[in-house]
Amino acid sequence: MTAGMPSFPAYADQLGQALAYMREGEHFLIVSHVQPDGDAISSTLVTAWLLAKLGKTFVMMNESSVPLRLGYLKGSSHIQSMNEVAAEVRFDRVIAVDCADYKRIGLVSERFAPGCGLLNIDHHPTNDHFGTVNLIRSDAAATVEILYDLIEFAGIPLDVEAGTAVYTGLLTDTGGFRYSSTSPRVMQIASAILTLGVSGHLLAEHLLEKMTKAQLLLLQRGLANLTFSTDNRIAWITVGHADLEATGATSEDLEGLVNYARNVEGVDVGMLFKEAADGCVKVSLRSSGAANVSAIAQSFGGGGHVRAAGCRLDLPMQEAVNQVIQAVSEALQG
Repeated sequence: MTAGMPSFPAYADQLGQALAYMREGEHFLIVSHVQPDGDAISSTLVTAWLLAKLGKTFVMMNESSVPLRLGYLKGSSHIQSMNEVAAEVRFDRVIAVDCADYKRIGLVSERFAPGCGLLNIDHHPTNDHFGTVNLIRSDAAATVEILYDLIEFAGIPLDVEAGTAVYTGLLTDTGGFRYSSTSPRVMQIASAILTLGVSGHLLAEHLLEKMTKAQLLLLQRGLANLTFSTDNRIAWITVGHADLEATGATSEDLEGLVNYARNVEGVDVGMLFKEAADGCVKVSLRSSGAANVSAIAQSFGGGGHVRAAGCRLDLPMQEAVNQVIQAVSEALQG
């Protein structure tokens, strides 16, 4: 094991099994979760990079499109939508990255061959080990951190292309290296990547500072209905589908909005309720650590981390708000 890499035996075994799975196959499907974020897209591309280094071929596919702000990542334009791959094509070797459970793969799972092999690489504590081979490290800050370990384990030198993707996944999933998941190992990896010549400051400016006009208009609307519980320990923002249409924003522009509720002094749990086009409500939850929002999200069929989680409710907005607020209140009182 390389210096700095987690050294517990079970993890070394998982790395070995994952690498063997990649070496044994010739052609792979790589998929991440629906509505992919920075870690999901970066993990997809890093996995593809590693497969290419191993002399393998692959298809990258996602039910959702790649966020525009991640278009700078080399290879991102090659992540295909389902209608770009012939409907009859089935894959017998699959790699799923950053998917907390099987359903997060979405409709792409329809392209899996019956009895296919499935390598599941993920960092969510709620992951249910749905793969035939599982590489799970729930204390990793991002799935790209696990992939970095896998690359080191394979003895393959990282280059700027893969380094940029790894740095992107770490940067976005740690909130710019501000979250509690920012471990010494994360900073060690970031340092190694900067040494390669990756421009970390430019990536931070692009991913964390810049915003579109539509995003700013959406923020303006969201903050106008920021609401607090009577004890001010819970804060939430609601965004209707009409707000997206009125501002010209997309679901991508909602990213980070939940933090405005959580970052208010005295707030222990901040939430964002987003109405989708089909009428369902998607909820993002962020916690100071006073409540396990992963457990709360799981109770509604979702999942995530202790401090950051999400779920989807097929309910009208106000009913969804009421139910989740009640669950969060009970968790804080417990």
